[in-house]
Amino acid sequence: MQHSVPTLNPIPVKQSITSMTELVLPQHTNALGSIFGGVIMSWIDICAAIAGGRHAARQVVTASIDALNFVAPVYKGWVVNLNASVNFVAKTSMEVGVRVDAENIVTGQKFHTASAYLTFVALNDKGEPTPIPPLIPETPEQIRRFQEAQSRRQMRLQRRSSSK
Repeated sequence: MQHSVPTLNPIPVKQSITSMTELVLPQHTNALGSIFGGVIMSWIDICAAIAGGRHAARQVVTASIDALNFVAPVYKGWVVNLNASVNFVAKTSMEVGVRVDAENIVTGQKFHTASAYLTFVALNDKGEPTPIPPLIPETPEQIRRFQEAQSRRQMRLQRRSSSK
């Protein structure tokens, strides 16, 4: 008996777009009054998981995160804005990009703080990897991110196979 894989209808990037806003509170900061990097990492993971879940219409888990570089510090009382969307989809995994911007609400200054690319795997009801719908990049920016994500995926796969 042969089992067929259901055909999944492609989904546009816009369906996965997720925005989060967080206020940096005292419990988020270190002795210098700037935010712990791990707090931002947690927010990145949450925002990306929401975007991935929206695309897959199921639970997703973090498989990896590429290098994360903090561009500028963020201080207590500031606002952190996170924006995520799916960049690329393989069979059961996807890359989600997240951009983090900080905002000093007193001065109105806004600046880029960090960016990250995360890989998520969609899970079925048994907790096993399951196919997810293909992605439709529609704008020139989405197409560029799709192509760049495809290249990053190839590099990830090469790194993984060379480390075995």
